[in-house]
Amino acid sequence: MKKILILLAVAAMYAACSSNESAPATDTEASAEKPKSMVAEDITTNPDYMKGKELIAKNDCLTCHKDHEKLVGPAYKDVAAKYASDPNAIEGLAEKVMKGGTGVWGQVPMAAHPNLSKEDAVALVKYIMLIK
Repeated sequence: MKKILILLAVAAMYAACSSNESAPATDTEASAEKPKSMVAEDITTNPDYMKGKELIAKNDCLTCHKDHEKLVGPAYKDVAAKYASDPNAIEGLAEKVMKGGTGVWGQVPMAAHPNLSKEDAVALVKYIMLIK
């Protein structure tokens, strides 16, 4: 019986020491190894994120939109992806938030928000463009 236990212990030690796989990297090590472009940015510290999130909570935006899921209107992540390469997206989308519209994401119209200032509409859109 002793021989079997010793044999098993030696086999286990051999298997542990001879493995070609390294131990999984910790989050800190993993982010240190990745190029900066691949490390997720903490957008919650971005002032545009904070202001936009606050404005969205104060308005009726969450009635029709969510960050990552389609509700009545598109998810913010989908809007951000669609307009990511458009240099005029922030201004154009801010206008659409204030004036409303239909047709880009289907036939359900987006309500106008005429009481929203241009500055606040831009802040909302900057928040949306940060969602990925």
